[in-house]
Amino acid sequence: MGYQQGLSGLSAASSDLDVIGNNIANADTIGFKSGTAVFADMYANSVATAVNNQIGIGTQLAAVQQQFSQGTINTTGTALDVAINGNGFYQMSNNGTLTYSRNGIFQLNSTGQIVNSQGLQLMGYAANSSGIINSAQTVPLTVPTTNIAPTATTAITAQLNLNAQDALMLGTPTVSMTAAGALTSGGATITTASAGTNNDTYTVNFTSPTTYTVTDTTAGTTTASQTYTAGTAITLGNGESVTLSGTAASGDVVTVTPNPTAFNASNSSTYNYSTSVQAYDSLGGSQTVNMYFAKTASGTWNVYAGVAGGTISQIAQATFSSNGTLSNIQQATVNPLTGAVTLSAASTPGTVNLTIPNTDGSGTPQTMTLNLTGTTQYGSTDGTNNLSQNGFAAGQLTNFSVGTNGVLTGNYSNGQTAALGQIVLANFNNPNGLVDLGNNEYQQTAQSGVAQISTPGSTNHGTLQGGAVEESNVDLTNELVNLITAQRNYQANAQTIKTQQTVDQTLINL
Repeated sequence: MGYQQGLSGLSAASSDLDVIGNNIANADTIGFKSGTAVFADMYANSVATAVNNQIGIGTQLAAVQQQFSQGTINTTGTALDVAINGNGFYQMSNNGTLTYSRNGIFQLNSTGQIVNSQGLQLMGYAANSSGIINSAQTVPLTVPTTNIAPTATTAITAQLNLNAQDALMLGTPTVSMTAAGALTSGGATITTASAGTNNDTYTVNFTSPTTYTVTDTTAGTTTASQTYTAGTAITLGNGESVTLSGTAASGDVVTVTPNPTAFNASNSSTYNYSTSVQAYDSLGGSQTVNMYFAKTASGTWNVYAGVAGGTISQIAQATFSSNGTLSNIQQATVNPLTGAVTLSAASTPGTVNLTIPNTDGSGTPQTMTLNLTGTTQYGSTDGTNNLSQNGFAAGQLTNFSVGTNGVLTGNYSNGQTAALGQIVLANFNNPNGLVDLGNNEYQQTAQSGVAQISTPGSTNHGTLQGGAVEESNVDLTNELVNLITAQRNYQANAQTIKTQQTVDQTLINL
């Protein structure tokens, strides 16, 4: 009779309408995966005498199959909104009971744990205070609110250009005479401030009252005999001259010696260039380390350093090759009693040591290195190309973000970043074997297989997008068309019952 087939059809169409209605109702549910009603036909269990004579007795709901296709990802800008792009589920903990979800809307609870709207805790790999992630096991993820500890500066890196045409740090040369006649000195004058020969000592030797030679005693060279004219400047090397007056006598000697400028951090005329950088101690206290560079000879610079308001002393002597690159740097040691400077080979090429005092209770003196590798001496303006140090003060967490690999990165007020943990994803051999618990939660079953936990982006696991959510994958256009089809199916099955009723009435009326 057609009643059973019609009733089963009505039941199936009703179930189809329920599934479609559920899809439409969840068209705006974050992470929702639409379902499809799957039906199977039914036959009587009696032994058939002829296979070709079997008549079905209706249909039945075989399964409601979830469609785990990707939903549209929309950005929200909220740090703890996270969308899965690809395969996988978030692992959630409900007092130790694990469930799985595609809904990536999270927030922090009162203890700093990352939870969803039902209070379930997001699971992942924890990170220690150094930002190292422990992937041994998954734990509820927590955003720490403690300050990041300070790190003392141990190294300063400076890449500079020191102008090859800068003046040597020399004062007016000193003139002394051994004269038998009436020769007098008008003084020596530096004519080319950057000339390296200004650092040499010269002697003017009179071979007669009207002739003389000039000897560079530093270089060991002597000029040819020249004619003396009172009041006319005598050239010394290529960077200075001396003016003599009066009558000379054979054997007169005039000695001109360089006059190095004494370094004074408070007087910018005693050095060519300076720069500074903040350095931090073990308690996070900061001090400004000032560095000064004074050109003392062609291709040779003295390097001074110290804290602002403290003692500034020479720490190194840097030498440059003819192509402008740093060829050597020597460690300078100052005798505290005499002030004498001793130079020695640097323990590491391009790097010298310096110490600064601390007064805030941290270890003192604080030792650090200054690495000048990459510093040049070209004929262009003095300047800093790169200046950095490896310390920082204590910092407070200001915000955080989620990377595509699930790493939760915290940004701190001191400019530092640190890994706070890593979100993991779970994948299943048969996602349709999961039990739908409602609230966008699923539970593992024997049919789904065990959860395959891994980091986002690895193997067949999808990636994450922070500040975004995955919308429902319900296609409203298709669902409305399916709704019309299910309605027609329901009406057609009702017509089957109505027709069977008419046949029965005909038989009763015979």
